Amino acid sequence: MQQNGSSASNASNGSNGSNGRQALSFSPLPAATTTRVRRFIQERRTLPLPRVMVVFSAAGDTDKPGDAAMSSSDSAAEEDFRKPASPAPSFALSKKPLRSSLNTPEQEFPEVISLNVGGTYFTTRLSTLRRYEDTMLAAMFSGRHYIPRDAEGRYFIDRDGTYFADILNFLREGELPHRDRVRAVHREAQYYAIGPLLDSLEDTQPLTGEKVRQAFLDLMPYYRDNLERIVEIAKLRAMQKKARFAKLKICVYKEEMPITPYERPLFNSLRFERSDSEAKLFEHHCEVDVSFGPWEAVADVYDLLHCIVSDLDERGITAEQQCIGVCDKHLINHYYCKRPIYEFKITWW
Repeated sequence: MQQNGSSASNASNGSNGSNGRQALSFSPLPAATTTRVRRFIQERRTLPLPRVMVVFSAAGDTDKPGDAAMSSSDSAAEEDFRKPASPAPSFALSKKPLRSSLNTPEQEFPEVISLNVGGTYFTTRLSTLRRYEDTMLAAMFSGRHYIPRDAEGRYFIDRDGTYFADILNFLREGELPHRDRVRAVHREAQYYAIGPLLDSLEDTQPLTGEKVRQAFLDLMPYYRDNLERIVEIAKLRAMQKKARFAKLKICVYKEEMPITPYERPLFNSLRFERSDSEAKLFEHHCEVDVSFGPWEAVADVYDLLHCIVSDLDERGITAEQQCIGVCDKHLINHYYCKRPIYEFKITWW
């Protein structure tokens, strides 16, 4: 009854207040709680100071037991004390720049583009560079990538500009380069990934002839290795003799079995079927530095010699060759090795 009276009086006082707010009163702390607080105050130098929750209760809420109210508040305070403070997200500062970078508008280009390709200047339209979508130039000038500029404001491409005019002429009108520049332009078209230009160049000379020649050389998987042997042996001999050139003996033969003057009139084919035991009697290695053969194709020995000299010349090595005879090694009975032997002269300077 006393509590109800106090509630009523407080309610009447609250209604008379200027702000119309309900008056609050402090509920007395029980003795056990006071003792606990004193113990924490005395031991505050050695124990971590917990956070103390002060509970303000309205007069109408005092009908609840004080011990139960403080025990629940103490347990809530202890739980809050045990919980670690939640740190701020680490990406809070970097989130805004990331969002701004994602929303960065694409780079815009003028209709007329000035280019600096390895120090050579060009001027073309933007639509020309974007003629084919799946090319490197179209990707560069799509606005999604950064392109540096030189001191004059030209867009810079770090590439040799010697054959870039042929690239532009194809993008403008589909014009193909002269035969002398086909190989070089083909390399540039590979760099810029211009598929239509690559297809057009591979259907012209000398690239078409190169395909046919390579089909012949594929019959000899050891061809490239033999070229390396020729270069290494010639270089070693020239350095040992301190000479300007070096000579090598190279055997080039097309037939698998050796041919003798006695056999040829008896057979119409250059291939002879022999048993394994007979074939071993004809197996031997000619006393030469490098040996090419045999192979099965229409191309003959002189075609292979032309390939060897041409590929060495492509590497800047001057080579001359001439036939100096045959192996003429006696095998069995009247059979002799008739594989031709060629002398290669490699000039180094």
